[in-house]
Amino acid sequence: MPNARATHLTRRGILAAGGALGLGAALVACGDDNGKSADSGKGTEAAKSGPWTFKDDRGQTAKADKTPSNIVAFVGVAAALYDYGVQTKGVFGPTTTKDGKADVQAGDMDVSKVTVLGNEWGQFNIEKYASLAPDLLVSTMFDNIGTLWYVPDESKKKIEAVGAPSVGISVYDRQLTEPLQRMLALAKSLGGDTTSAKVTEAKKRFEDAAARLRAAAKAKPGIKVLAGSASQDLFYVSGSNLSIDLEYFKALGVNFVEPPEKAKAQGGGWYESLSWENVDKYDADIIMMDNRTSAIQRADITEGTWKKLPAVKAGQVIARNPEPILSYDKCAPLLEDLAAAIERAKKVS
Repeated sequence: MPNARATHLTRRGILAAGGALGLGAALVACGDDNGKSADSGKGTEAAKSGPWTFKDDRGQTAKADKTPSNIVAFVGVAAALYDYGVQTKGVFGPTTTKDGKADVQAGDMDVSKVTVLGNEWGQFNIEKYASLAPDLLVSTMFDNIGTLWYVPDESKKKIEAVGAPSVGISVYDRQLTEPLQRMLALAKSLGGDTTSAKVTEAKKRFEDAAARLRAAAKAKPGIKVLAGSASQDLFYVSGSNLSIDLEYFKALGVNFVEPPEKAKAQGGGWYESLSWENVDKYDADIIMMDNRTSAIQRADITEGTWKKLPAVKAGQVIARNPEPILSYDKCAPLLEDLAAAIERAKKVS
């Protein structure tokens, strides 16, 4: 486990690449792996009628007299629970786009059927939250000190005072498969149907996609993949450590561009910030670009230096969500898309 070191990032910096998380917070960059198996429900009806407990990745056990039903969650968590048949009452985080459509992080949820407590970083309407009579608050965690993602630090005490227990699922410095299993366990404890044909097929699809990606990477070990994110002034290049998706892809054999640790220092160990003039610092055959609405999308990048990149000229640019929706149904396509990109990639670097 790496030594703890506090790193304060700018609002612009944290929206960045790879581990790039969202809009402006301060992260503590350190690894911790205390995600143990959860106390899960023993069937939907039994879970609803009896006491409920769940040990989260902070090592804390959330408790309730019965299975929570008025659930409030970070939008990506809500989207994952939805895939397992668990409906949330309220959400916070990027839920709708400017035109009112569902954000990419909302997955298949009908966003018109949830109460949105805040759509941007720092927004969390405590009055709306209390009005929902919440009996559970759930979010992910991008550090090892238990910071619930998108829960404003300045409002934390008021939110806790409402009285709902909370659950944190870690997405920090571990491979994708672990938080996937933890979300499945949480959904099961909440009465979700985690053994349905749909879920079983999605898990099989994920496993098949992992095997395909491993085979593609083995067949083309020289193909270099760069994980990037764009803002108006900077281009961010993520390293493969810390991010759950990139750590897993690397374990499957994907050859990533790796900025040196010193270069990632200002990004809390997640990424290196480059000016657009220096966007060609690293050679890459495939570029995975942040598809969240907080980042400039690849079709909207006008910088000439970007357009001259060999991977861009070759059309070898694919989408990436640095905050994967933690269900097998939503994660399988991530592996499939990268596998397909490697399979058809030409060496251009």
